Amino acid sequence: MQEFLIAIHRDLTGKNPKPTPEQMKEAMKPYQDWISSIAAQDRLVNPPKRWDTDGRVVKPGNTVSTGPYAEVKKSIGGLFLIRANDYEEAVEIAKGCPIIQVGAVVEVRMAVPTV
Repeated sequence: MQEFLIAIHRDLTGKNPKPTPEQMKEAMKPYQDWISSIAAQDRLVNPPKRWDTDGRVVKPGNTVSTGPYAEVKKSIGGLFLIRANDYEEAVEIAKGCPIIQVGAVVEVRMAVPTV
């Protein structure tokens, strides 16, 4: 099995954040149930962590800007690792994220073994 990064992106800092705080409150129980189901299948490598909305971006020339996605108002709402046989299976797991239904975007990345 391969390891895959699951990154949940959402607008946490925009004028009209998506999902709204109310939608996030409603989505937390289904989200926790989804994570529990991944863990119950022994596919959860690292538990989810929440991240602040601030962040810094370091660009060429050592230019530093505040906020991870200042131009598009997207932030990483959560990151965790799962086990799956391939991208297809990892994407199927990611599709179960209930926060997608209220405006989040879930990114899936396969870990590349280091030599």
